Amino acid sequence: MNLLSQLSPSAGSRSKRKRVGRGPGSGNGKTCGKGHKGQKSRSGPAIGAAFEGGQMPMNRRLPKRGFHNPFKKQIAILNLDALDKMAGETALLDVQDWVRQRVLRNARDGVKILGRGEISRALTVRAHFFSETARKKILSAGGKAEEII
Repeated sequence: MNLLSQLSPSAGSRSKRKRVGRGPGSGNGKTCGKGHKGQKSRSGPAIGAAFEGGQMPMNRRLPKRGFHNPFKKQIAILNLDALDKMAGETALLDVQDWVRQRVLRNARDGVKILGRGEISRALTVRAHFFSETARKKILSAGGKAEEII
């Protein structure tokens, strides 16, 4: 049984950091492993990811059209038929359940329940938004549609 005080890293997994500019004996003196001259040997900001050696970069060559709203809400959608399939023994369905069971990859900025399909039993469904048809079908089956704020 290992005690916490006896734990140590595996052999070869940890190495000393490179100390550059410490003289010729270090193996990284003078030019500090950067070679001679050239753009990559200079100090200051690094070359940007989109830099193409002076050629007009791709993001400036391609035409731009329309407006792209950086603040747009990404709403994940879920239909009633998916809810009916996953509702096993539980009567309460929640966003965390859908993510945990991988019905949704992630909740993004909210989840909206849409009305495709039928719902066979009374369920309490908690989501951020509901379409009118989904809300009617849930209520007509004897369930509840609770909005998360």
